[in-house]
Amino acid sequence: MIFRQKIEDDLKDAMRKKEELRLSVLRMLSAAIRNREIEKRTRLAKASAEQAKTSKTLEAKDLEKESRLIDEEVLAAIRSEAKKRKDAIQEYEKGGRKDLADKESAELKILEEYLPKEMDDDELEKIVIAAVKSAGASSTKDFGRVMGEVMKKTKGQASGDRVRDAVKKILPQ
Repeated sequence: MIFRQKIEDDLKDAMRKKEELRLSVLRMLSAAIRNREIEKRTRLAKASAEQAKTSKTLEAKDLEKESRLIDEEVLAAIRSEAKKRKDAIQEYEKGGRKDLADKESAELKILEEYLPKEMDDDELEKIVIAAVKSAGASSTKDFGRVMGEVMKKTKGQASGDRVRDAVKKILPQ
């Protein structure tokens, strides 16, 4: 709830200050969060309907309360939107559209304000080395096992792409 409240407060602040780009990004982010809540509510309603055959169902107000996203889910939505921006930047740069790439970069910068600081490469490398040792990894056949272990330890602090690259670099061929 802390992240969601901060986003709502920053949205109001951007309206007052007439910061169009920030306002646009925060509205998009709020919509993404709202969409995830709707998806969650739909899943809960379906599960509740299945249970209705055997027990009581969730009432509307309970369903609303249960479908509110927790901070980890809000962070996942923010990460997802940031990843979309990163992908768009790459595509625009390939297509020679620097103007659109710059716009996406500005949006990404705003989204990154809401994400926790990423782990530096040295720290990530230490975690990968420890995971390789603990998994007893001896070749690229153990790649999935090492990736899974590292992703658990770095959850939210390093992107999957960075982890993959670090594991490939360290894992013996």
